Amino acid sequence: MWAIDPLYSLAGLAVGFIVGMTGVGGGSLMTPLLILLFNVHPATAVGTDLLFAALTKSAGTVVHGAGRRIEWGIVWRLGAGSVTTTAITLMVLAAVGGTSPEIARVISIVLGVMLLATALSLVLRRWLFRFAHSHGSLSPRHQGLITIAFGALLGVLVSITSVGAGAVGVTVLMLLYPRLGIDRIVATDIAHAVPLAFAAGLGHWAIGDVDWPTLLSLLLGSIPGIVIASFLAPRSPEVLVRFALAAILCVVGTRMLFG
Repeated sequence: MWAIDPLYSLAGLAVGFIVGMTGVGGGSLMTPLLILLFNVHPATAVGTDLLFAALTKSAGTVVHGAGRRIEWGIVWRLGAGSVTTTAITLMVLAAVGGTSPEIARVISIVLGVMLLATALSLVLRRWLFRFAHSHGSLSPRHQGLITIAFGALLGVLVSITSVGAGAVGVTVLMLLYPRLGIDRIVATDIAHAVPLAFAAGLGHWAIGDVDWPTLLSLLLGSIPGIVIASFLAPRSPEVLVRFALAAILCVVGTRMLFG
């Protein structure tokens, strides 16, 4: 039952490295890989990927936390919104039956849209960062309220598709907190993804949507990958990785929508 599949571990290594460099890839790469390459049911792919992302990003959070790059106040505000809506979304999924063909198709469509949105946010990331930086910050009160509301939206999206906590989260945080450096935003986004993905992943486990042998194989590759990348991230240009990832997500997102 617990046999290790080297192909899963290799996929986990590649995705873990990309997550550590850019904050993106836990859901936007791994879930489509499981569905399209390994023929995993969409609901099971989402549930397995959520726990994969939670455990992988926990390792990244330790490294980023040791480097004092995480803004914990922002993490708590995001979590206040996301964990609540995650619980509500999972109760709805459990009630309607997450493994039915109709739900599988809905998940594929929403996932495809989220992948294309993620690709767009990756392409525009630097431009948006410069725009936000030149136009100043919102008041602390408005920042806090919008952060909680955005966390609530992420809770719904991530629970359904496992996508959104990475690129979309980083992009919105850049707009809300333009005075923070990109390395601190990526670190903060990775830290918030841990409780969000754990809450959503455990909920999917409760309704039977987690493949444990696959999860173990993925983690054996992803944890070394994200640890190495988290050490390298502050000193490495990630623009090439980001644009290559955007191109891949465009192709995969289109495949999820029309395949």
